[in-house]
Amino acid sequence: MTTNDDIEQLFRTHYAAMYRLAMLILRDDNAARDIVHDVFESLLISGKSDVSEAYLMTAVRNRCLKHIRHLSAQDRMKEMYSMDEKEIAEEEWTDDETITLIHATVSNDLTEACRRVVNLRFAENKSYQEITEILCISKVAVYKHLRHAIDVLREKLSKNG
Repeated sequence: MTTNDDIEQLFRTHYAAMYRLAMLILRDDNAARDIVHDVFESLLISGKSDVSEAYLMTAVRNRCLKHIRHLSAQDRMKEMYSMDEKEIAEEEWTDDETITLIHATVSNDLTEACRRVVNLRFAENKSYQEITEILCISKVAVYKHLRHAIDVLREKLSKNG
């Protein structure tokens, strides 16, 4: 049976590597820490005494994959295709010239489909789900259009900045 001292020794020896693996997979500090702690908690509960580093790393990987499967589709897509909402909220729009450039870029440099998605999202403040229903496209398509628009805007603004 595993004692608390055995678990503590495993924790001290392998925690950093387990945490790095979880961060590499999840890119979320809190979730990575929780998963590594859950692995150690399960060791305490099960009383396993002969665990290897490979066992611990596999346990972390499997729990990370389980965590990802349980995330909503919207959370997964948001992470892959859009800016963090904090980034958007923290942006400072200081002058009318920048706003004019954004409107001109949206009007002239985006496809009609991309322009409609951007307009629904930002001008009409529609949710991703509402946009999918209005335009009869998938959520992935909405995210791709928004990501493309953001990339085009960044490129245009960096050239003029």
